[in-house]
Amino acid sequence: MFDTLSDRLGGILDKLKRRGALTEADVGEAMREVRRALIEADVALDVVRSFTDRVRQRAVGVEVIKSVTPGQMVVKIVHDELVATLGSDADPIDLNAPAPVPILMVGLQGSGKTTSTAKIAKRLTERGKRKVLMASLDTRRPAAMEQLATLGKQVEVATLPIVAGQSAVQIAKRAIEAAKLGGYDVVMLDTAGRVTLDEGLMAEVAEVKAVTGPHEVLLVADSLTGQDAVNTAKAFDGRVGLTGIVLTRADGDGRGGAALSMRAVTGKPIKLLGTGEKMDALEDFDPHRVAGRILGMGDVVALVERAAENIDIEKAKITAERMRKGTFDLDDLRGQLEQMAKMGGLGGLMGLMPGVAKVKNQIANANLDDKVFKRQVAIINSMTPKERRAPKLLDASRKRRIAAGSGTKVEEINRLLKMHRQMADVMKSLGAAGKRGPLAGLAGMMGFGGGGPSPEMLQEMAEKMGKGGPGAPGGLPPNFPGLPGGGLPSKFPGGLPGLPKGFPGVGGPGKKK
Repeated sequence: MFDTLSDRLGGILDKLKRRGALTEADVGEAMREVRRALIEADVALDVVRSFTDRVRQRAVGVEVIKSVTPGQMVVKIVHDELVATLGSDADPIDLNAPAPVPILMVGLQGSGKTTSTAKIAKRLTERGKRKVLMASLDTRRPAAMEQLATLGKQVEVATLPIVAGQSAVQIAKRAIEAAKLGGYDVVMLDTAGRVTLDEGLMAEVAEVKAVTGPHEVLLVADSLTGQDAVNTAKAFDGRVGLTGIVLTRADGDGRGGAALSMRAVTGKPIKLLGTGEKMDALEDFDPHRVAGRILGMGDVVALVERAAENIDIEKAKITAERMRKGTFDLDDLRGQLEQMAKMGGLGGLMGLMPGVAKVKNQIANANLDDKVFKRQVAIINSMTPKERRAPKLLDASRKRRIAAGSGTKVEEINRLLKMHRQMADVMKSLGAAGKRGPLAGLAGMMGFGGGGPSPEMLQEMAEKMGKGGPGAPGGLPPNFPGLPGGGLPSKFPGGLPGLPKGFPGVGGPGKKK
């Protein structure tokens, strides 16, 4: 969602960073460019004015003039003001109330209300260890109640039994009673929506709120609607009083203006971001981390959290031990490829890495997409168990059989086998005592020798990357392997295994055929 804005701001701020000293005219010109970029991103005009005025005031002051690197200081100021505009601190869903805690979901039709209800219920059940009951109060939309019941089975969360002919208020009362009798911690009430705001919708939501006394009233808003989402939030807040916002379709090609305007215009925090159709595609909205993504600093904390959620630590340790001993076979490689797909694929992971935004176009030109990994898994699946354990058995006739079975070419099989050999060598060298190369920290973080990241590591990364700490505005350290100017262990002069040569600074199998 923030790609276009990120590109524009990145280009403007890079010009400032290249200058040894900044004049008031330089800052004024940059702020005019920032203003244009924000308006193009559909940010509310009042928010744009306020933002640029605050940045200009700080950027032409003593704070920057006395700085050793004035350009970097302006980047930090822009980052800080973005954080302030987005809400300063993360504000998660508040469950600090007597059980069952009622959560009222409101919004227009088609904004993703029912799906978001199920996603939040799943999150509270799995992460918060809460017993959740969901209830659909939508008596108008065909099959709305059945949809929530189906999603409930999918995410393994209880839903209130459907009783035909009841009104929204009657269903809400029954849900609260059922939650009390069943010993539930949270009851989620999915209200009806309309295509547009009208008096009937507002009256029904207000009546349900009066009956249930919800602890949280969450507006589900579609980020693709831009400024109209802000108007919807103001209308609902004026009538029923919101406590927070869930912004859906953040993975779409919207321009990000709704997210930047929402907090400043309504005063209500964005609590969650919907980042896809899957039931686990929901993220906490943390202003520090979102601001980091917009300015191309990445989001290392989100990267580590995603790894912690999707990587089986015990399995990773077993695989790491096999790597150290040089017994890393093709079954192990398939496991690594499948885990990367679970974490959001290469595109999802690249978006969270600091500095990668600067080479995004080169990554796109290198044809680095997740179909490559799917084809590689298909190749491995077409092998016999014996061949996967001992790749040396693969002669020309076996490779032709595997190529026919997986719908690929012999050349792709050769590239996969080369990648496997190189990965085994890389991980073996990382695991060897006394050979801590530049990738060792990353290997330890991902479970290869040292387990998962400690809370202290997470905190340190959050401070460095998420809050504009030392090195954050500049992206990756200059010696980070595989990027322009980066170094690699001398053992791998051709680059890291498995990535095409079109990828800057990295060797590998070349472009797709």
